[in-house]
Formats: sequence, C-alpha cells, structure tokens
Amino acid sequence: MTYHSPVLLQESLDLLKIRPNGTYVDVTFGGGGHSRAILERLGPAGRLFAFDQDPDAAANALDDPRFTLIPHNFEHLRRFLKLHKATDVDGILADLGVSSHQFDVFDRGFSIRGDGPLDMRMNPRIGQSAAEWMQEVDELTLVRTLAVYGEVDQPKRVAQAILAAQYQAPILRTQTLLDILEPLGTRGEKLFAKVFQALRIAVNREMEVLEQLLESGRDVLAPGGRFVVISYHSLEDRRVKRYFREGKLEGEAPRDTFGNRLVPFSLITRKALIPSPDEVQENPRARSAKLRGAEKREGSWL
Repeated sequence: MTYHSPVLLQESLDLLKIRPNGTYVDVTFGGGGHSRAILERLGPAGRLFAFDQDPDAAANALDDPRFTLIPHNFEHLRRFLKLHKATDVDGILADLGVSSHQFDVFDRGFSIRGDGPLDMRMNPRIGQSAAEWMQEVDELTLVRTLAVYGEVDQPKRVAQAILAAQYQAPILRTQTLLDILEPLGTRGEKLFAKVFQALRIAVNREMEVLEQLLESGRDVLAPGGRFVVISYHSLEDRRVKRYFREGKLEGEAPRDTFGNRLVPFSLITRKALIPSPDEVQENPRARSAKLRGAEKREGSWL
C-alpha cells in the first residue's frame, strides 16, 4: 500500500514529549509511520494504542507486544481505552484528514485525479457512500454543505448544477461529478477539491467526530498529558485552536470568582507549526498541514 512519509513527524514527537514508560494513543494509524516512531521511543513498559476505522490499515499493524490496533473510529476513543484499562494516557496524536493511500486508490472515491465509484467513506463497510448521500440530499442541505465544509464560491449555483444532473441520472462515479463541475469555474481543480472535501466531510461526519475526539481526549489524558493534532484545513484547525484555548467547542472559558479562566489545557504551541519547504517538496500532502499541541493542566478546572 502507498503511504507517504508521516507529516511533521519530528515536530509531533517533540510536542508529545514521550516518556519511555508512558501510554500513548495514535488515533489515526494509517500507514503506521507516526506509531512506529512513537514505539521507538518507548521502553519495555510503554504502551501504544492506535485507532483506524479503515479496514486497509490492518495490513500495517505492528508486530510489537506494546502495540494494540483498535479497528474503530476514534469517536469511540473513551470507550475502547476503558476496555483496555488505559484511562489516564500520557499523550494523544491525531493526524486528521485522508491518508495518501486513500487518495491514491481511486476506487475509494476520494481523488479528483482518477475515476472510481463515488464512495468517500473512511470505512467503506459502514454508512452511506457519497453517491447514496447525494441521492437523498435536498438543495438547502447541499448548499450549506458546500459553503461551510468546502468554502465553495457560489455554492447555490454549484448545488443546483449537481442536483439537476442527479435528477437526470444518479451520480455514481467521481468522473461524472467532475464533468458536472467542469463548466462551473475557470479554476477547475480548486473547485473540484473544494466540492470533494465538502462531500467527504459530510459523509464521514468529520466535524462531529473531531469534536467528540477533543472532548473525550481531554477526559482520558492524565494531568501533564499532551494532546497533539495535525489538521489540513481551516475548519479543523479553528476547532482545535478554540478547544485548546478555551476548553469548549463554543463560547469562552468559564471563570472563577476571582476572574481566572478555568481551562483544562496549557498551550504548548501559541502559533501553529507548519512543515518546512523541504518537507513540502518531498511530501506534497504536507503543504496545508498545521500542528498544534496542548498539555492537560493539573488539578480541578471544571
């Protein structure tokens, strides 16, 4: 399977501040690049749990007694760590978005570079494909999806073109969707990427799942544990930035009677870290990556 080099690898490891006897979680296992690097820094008593809902990821499972692969979406983080008696972990790493392998296998439906079934599910065994989702979606929902999740210009125009074509015949393949989008803008590939991103986020409930990860991650981290997230578009990054800063998905952090902010995290990155030009040249997937980290504070903050 084709998996490129893990993005922002050294920077992620530095932020995790790995302790040899610690317990860590890689919630986006993929090709296992980040997990291998974490294991190299763990001692015999260390443990690493990895999550990945994509069945293809199982082929990359690491043969190491300290490693456990959990083949589920990381929205179930709290439940499965509890089953494994790992409720106070020392670090969590999330490398969000689509893996290189998923983009490169056209049959998965993520890529604008080749034709395949319009699927886009991270786990193709669960839920609706993008084709099935579009057969049921109404215009208002599609407009909102394109505007919010894809930041598409003129989302109503794009939505109406998609739905008009869908009315004539179901849109079942990626190339069919690309052909519909082709006449709608002079900057074709940019529009293609935005529409595909919007549909993918909707089909996989990516924003909802990310929010669940942030809240459950806070709960399972031990005091002093570190939460490290790599995001690839502004929707993800804004949510991570807000949660690390405020400890809430909406609004500002509460304050005590003295006016002190009651927040669960201390920031370890005031500003997002980005890949070096050399890394972007070697691995183009890294070009939009942003890395943020936070450390869980000691004591009660509720």
